[in-house]
Amino acid sequence: MSLAPLPPLNALRSFEAAARLGGVGRAAEALHVTHGAISRQLRVLEEHLGLALFEREGRGLRLTAAGVTLQQACAGAFGQIRDAVATVQRQQRPEALVLGCSGSILARWMIPRLQALQADLPQVPLHWSAQDGSFTEAQYTLDAVLLLAQPPWPRGWQVRELAPERVGVVVSPQHPAAARLRHQPPTALRGEPLLHTTSRPQAWPAWAQAHGVDPAALQLGSGFEHLYYLLEAAVAGLGVAIAPEPLVADELAAGRLLAPWGFAATGGFWVLATPEGPGDARVAALAGWLRAQLDR
Repeated sequence: MSLAPLPPLNALRSFEAAARLGGVGRAAEALHVTHGAISRQLRVLEEHLGLALFEREGRGLRLTAAGVTLQQACAGAFGQIRDAVATVQRQQRPEALVLGCSGSILARWMIPRLQALQADLPQVPLHWSAQDGSFTEAQYTLDAVLLLAQPPWPRGWQVRELAPERVGVVVSPQHPAAARLRHQPPTALRGEPLLHTTSRPQAWPAWAQAHGVDPAALQLGSGFEHLYYLLEAAVAGLGVAIAPEPLVADELAAGRLLAPWGFAATGGFWVLATPEGPGDARVAALAGWLRAQLDR
């Protein structure tokens, strides 16, 4: 009996990601392609099979019976491949826990604490991987990833919430607007050129809405690709920035930055996330250490 030809693997990969992560948008983000590219691959797969795999449910998608069957098969197959890749990578670094986080978190928060981490958890040697984004396909091959993210959490991940994310406006005391902002309400930011980052375009509008400021009244100034560069510019007195509290705590304590209106919760969290699978005692120990550091 001849075997039926496999569908295109790119189409299967797109389907598996959309089914596992719960939507086309999240699949596109995880695979670093456009929303349209995922949609096209899903159409290719459905045309190849002659079956509908998804059906509309409100604004979202729901798997059909055929889609559930294929999703279960893909989950097993791709899961085995991911496990094999992770095993091969760990064999190259047999004792290290491979931990991903953004370059900004690594440079501004983790590196100053590495000596303390190594002293407190000598049984958890780490190999660091700079990874931007949240819950991406590349991060799924790591042992764990430290993220700033908002629920709901995608399927396929075990997420440990470490601390609520709190953000606030920061400015160097050397900046011309610093003295004025310290004695004015948040509306004083209207007309002030604001430093911003392309990795978090909603940071300023969300902060403005939470503080009674019309987001349309904000004036964006210099933009930076990464939060690390934005905060370096703020410390240098080049503008007013917005930042998560732990990433500027050292500068606030040293007086290199001021936070005129303090910090407020965003609804997001610092999380330590791991792909679903067998538990690792090192991850639990690391989560406890990170939680204690963030509580400070």
